[in-house]
Amino acid sequence: MRQPDFSVDGWSLEDGEDYHRRAPATFPIPDLAVRQILQPGDFAKLIFRIAVDSAEEPEAFERMWVIVRERTPGGYLGMLDNEPSAIQQNSEFWEGSELPFEPRHIIAVQQASAESRRLASRPAPIPWAR
Repeated sequence: MRQPDFSVDGWSLEDGEDYHRRAPATFPIPDLAVRQILQPGDFAKLIFRIAVDSAEEPEAFERMWVIVRERTPGGYLGMLDNEPSAIQQNSEFWEGSELPFEPRHIIAVQQASAESRRLASRPAPIPWAR
């Protein structure tokens, strides 16, 4: 499955493992074993790099929650559960956007709720082009 690409999609995902390697004492992440066993409805927090309309700062970084929708070979397909504050609302990337991600992108996890399990089973409002 195609991964998000900053130059194509206007956003991409940062590698949480890389952040942790650079500052292990101040940037903890869940153990890899935990990041590899998420189930539909569970939450994963990811770091997004987003293109913005500003000559001074052409990109922004936001930590946002994603609801796991399904497991895929090598990772997950999730749905954005936050509204990015760095960009104006658009039809391509907003709350409900479906996106692929890998365990290396995950910086925090949270167990599913009844509501997140329900949302994970419904069609994504903004599906990922597979």
